Amino acid sequence: MSAGTAITVAILFVAGLAGAVQVAVMGELGERVGIAPALAFAAVISLFCALVALVAAERSFTGFRAAFEQPAWLWLGGLMSIVIVFAITLGAPRVGTAATIGLVIAGNLLMAAVIDRFGLLGQDEIPLGWPRLLGIALLAIGAGLSLSQT
Repeated sequence: MSAGTAITVAILFVAGLAGAVQVAVMGELGERVGIAPALAFAAVISLFCALVALVAAERSFTGFRAAFEQPAWLWLGGLMSIVIVFAITLGAPRVGTAATIGLVIAGNLLMAAVIDRFGLLGQDEIPLGWPRLLGIALLAIGAGLSLSQT
């Protein structure tokens, strides 16, 4: 494994840890202030942090402006972020953090497999073999089992 790949794997792992914290925190914030206000507040904080990172890394807003010139379907990433944060804010206090994460990951893997299989959204086609299908099925079973405990 190259150093770049190792760093990427470490960042992805930390993102997984952060995702679990995000579920618990957003669930609590949603319970305290309401789902819509919690979602809006998180979006503002995300925007502020992203703009600070952009200015620090690029020292301009050129890349941000360039994003507006891309096809509108590429803006779905922002919309999907809102869907995810809404869902976890709603889900955590109702089904628990572990079940919320399990269901999100099961949905992630299922959609990722469809995207890979058909090469959707600009991605390369990657065949679905039995190991991938088995992994998705086992994760779905695990998500179901964690949900049944609520």
